[in-house]
Amino acid sequence: MSLALAPLDITVEIEANLPCRKFDPDLWFSDAPAQLELAKSLCGDCPLRVECLAGAVERSEPWGVWGGEIFERGAVVPRKRPRGRPRKVDVARDAELAVEVEERLAANGLETRSSVRLAA
Repeated sequence: MSLALAPLDITVEIEANLPCRKFDPDLWFSDAPAQLELAKSLCGDCPLRVECLAGAVERSEPWGVWGGEIFERGAVVPRKRPRGRPRKVDVARDAELAVEVEERLAANGLETRSSVRLAA
């Protein structure tokens, strides 16, 4: 007597544990900067973070949080700005965060200037 076992589909198990599957999907596409920061933090421990980010870069995602980064108009942005004119300290902080984003992209094996356009 032989038992034929069906192959184990681990993608179903992994997908059930992804933050974007556990929480409200609208969180990753919110207009509120605080909610987008929360979505970014939830992506931190995701096992598919690097693949998600690489796919979003390849597709030039128009908006949302992908792989722990915020996309706006197809570009990675350090943070979502609220409406209105930014304060000078926010402009300086954005410059620092842009450098940090480039370093994180490079750490994930993504070319920063040739494959990803960083928004100012």
